[in-house]
Amino acid sequence: MIEVPAAVAAFAERGPRWAAFVDALPRTVDDLLDAWALRVAGGPMHGEVALVLPVLTDRGVEAVLKVGLVDEETRHEHLTLTTWDGRGAVRMLRADPARGALLLERAGPTALSSLPALEACEVVAGLYATLHVGAPRRLVPLSSLVGRWTEQLAAAQDAVPAPRRLVQQAVSLGRAFASDPSTDGLTIRADLHDANVLASRRDHGQEPGGSAGPWAAERSPWLVIDPKGISGDPCYEPAPLLWNRWEEVTSARDVRFAVRRRFHTVVDVAGLDEHRVRDWVVVRMMLNALWTLQDAQEAGRSLDAADRAWATRCVTVAKAVQD
Repeated sequence: MIEVPAAVAAFAERGPRWAAFVDALPRTVDDLLDAWALRVAGGPMHGEVALVLPVLTDRGVEAVLKVGLVDEETRHEHLTLTTWDGRGAVRMLRADPARGALLLERAGPTALSSLPALEACEVVAGLYATLHVGAPRRLVPLSSLVGRWTEQLAAAQDAVPAPRRLVQQAVSLGRAFASDPSTDGLTIRADLHDANVLASRRDHGQEPGGSAGPWAAERSPWLVIDPKGISGDPCYEPAPLLWNRWEEVTSARDVRFAVRRRFHTVVDVAGLDEHRVRDWVVVRMMLNALWTLQDAQEAGRSLDAADRAWATRCVTVAKAVQD
């Protein structure tokens, strides 16, 4: 059996469901390697919610086996990847949704974050048109999510670590989005930023195994990984590009200008509605502040310095995108 990395073993500290997942993980991986005729081809890696193991198939195809906890965010990852079918994203080779297991084409190791921030924003914005296809009916609609989140934000507005006016603005905007038919309908990644985009390891348009697929002409040299797919609005997507790589923002002479450069780069390249993107950014940043508070409350502690620094970042981004 594989040795679970210490960082993955630490997932058990998140609660009983995580502890059960970690405890079963070696046996789960061993069973999948046997059932899918896979051979381990490198040391285990991990993200925030899953173990990732480089493998070779019985045909010698380089792939990765990903095994993660199945929850609201991850349960439709296989469906999202099937919908994209390798267009702008890693291709799924096999799946066992009940066990949170995916066999994926191997991409990287170069990530889009190796490029300058604005260039990376351009690449991600250029991928939107490929990714934002009609959503399968089983994907969770963004309207239902934002409706629930907005009411939580309204109930906690006196405690959220952000200016009350911004919180109230986000509540108003969130309620409007929850009742807007345009909030749903297209497959969106939901947390797409340059660390979740890897370089293709194969020639442009080539399928795993070497043959050209029917989607070959549309194959991108950069591939999205780890989709948290929902049925949503493309204007919901850009916010993570604004809050990530924050040290590069704060090192600029004018932080507001640095955020707005990213914002306008994405909006212009993707051809999105600037005002709608701005409103979604405000909503998402205040929701991030809410979730920071909720995480601290769930852990039974007060907000610490890291929490307050993150909340300050959220407020800064929300202010920067507004005139």
